[in-house]
Amino acid sequence: MLAGGVIVLISMGLRQSFGIFMQPLGCVLGIDRESFGLAIALKNLLLGLPLAGYLADRFSPRRVVVWGALLYVAAMFLMTRVEDTPGLLLILGLLTGTAQSATTFVVVLGAVGRVVGPQRRTLAFGVVTGMGSFGMFLMVPLANHWLLSGGWDWSFEALAWVGLIMVFAALFLPAELSGSGGQGPGLVSLLRSASGHRGYVLLITGFFVCGFHVAFIATHLPAYAVDMGLDRAVAANALALIGLFNILGSLLFGWLGDRYRKKYLLSWLYALRAVVIGGFLVIPLTETTALLFGALIGVIWLGTVPLTSGMVGQVFGTRYLGTLYGVVFLGHQLGAFLGAWWAGRMFETSGSYDAVWWTAVALGVIAAAIHVLIDDRKAALVPASQNT
Repeated sequence: MLAGGVIVLISMGLRQSFGIFMQPLGCVLGIDRESFGLAIALKNLLLGLPLAGYLADRFSPRRVVVWGALLYVAAMFLMTRVEDTPGLLLILGLLTGTAQSATTFVVVLGAVGRVVGPQRRTLAFGVVTGMGSFGMFLMVPLANHWLLSGGWDWSFEALAWVGLIMVFAALFLPAELSGSGGQGPGLVSLLRSASGHRGYVLLITGFFVCGFHVAFIATHLPAYAVDMGLDRAVAANALALIGLFNILGSLLFGWLGDRYRKKYLLSWLYALRAVVIGGFLVIPLTETTALLFGALIGVIWLGTVPLTSGMVGQVFGTRYLGTLYGVVFLGHQLGAFLGAWWAGRMFETSGSYDAVWWTAVALGVIAAAIHVLIDDRKAALVPASQNT
């Protein structure tokens, strides 16, 4: 669990720091916000592909993470040589997205879920998620410091060296999971069986909203704050506070998820997001309110992850948790694609993020309603004998 937490800490920390490079790359290379948002959106879409989770379920989470971590490091080194938008799309979009699909929640939580009992499984997911949030709190200020002291290219090189830690942490993951080794139903058969359960489809739909919120805020909040007259350091600190307070939120919702029905906790969480984002828009923006927003949204930032992954394990068991949660996570990343790209598109065409912010509020209300309707009863998969 600790090894998985370290991997998620580094992977998520690097991922959430990319937003601070939007304006520097625009000034130096002439890359506009829509193009930068498209690169992040492409990365988010590839991050959501369930292939890595499927391979980890069939073969080995250790192998998947090692190769993903090495690709992540290579992508960060290559970012020091990027010169234009096509290069950004290839490296920050394609390569980084593929690497992250193998080094974040889908593969890691799938491995952890197999070795932690159901009574404490959601809390364990919360611990790993919280470590990922600490990575955001740690890496965003570090990346901003390296950016200011050595430039954007030097900062990406430093991030690459940090990424090597994931390779060593991966050596402590299971080399092979019992009951795997390439056996079991194919991906299509497995998904056809799961999709017959109404709760699974609604989880995918609800997680789409989470992805939209997270990607939009992480990618565009720093630029939005600077546009509104705040100092760049304040913008970076607001983003870092999201990571810090999400440590508390992940642990809290992980603990609550082992004691109360997860679907109702998710409904309350999305409703609170709508309230916090709406309050951020109607209250005048100052340094204090920006930091307060970071803290409040941080508490409910990724509390969805232990609850959603825990519900997948609760309903379908853990034998194919990596695969099934991977598909749910794909819904999350489709929302993330839209949140990162569409926000940049709206800014380039209208000069404002207002429509995107209010869309985020409306989606929070919709997600709150969706999760009340989820059927969280246990379901049988093919083969039913392996659904334990």
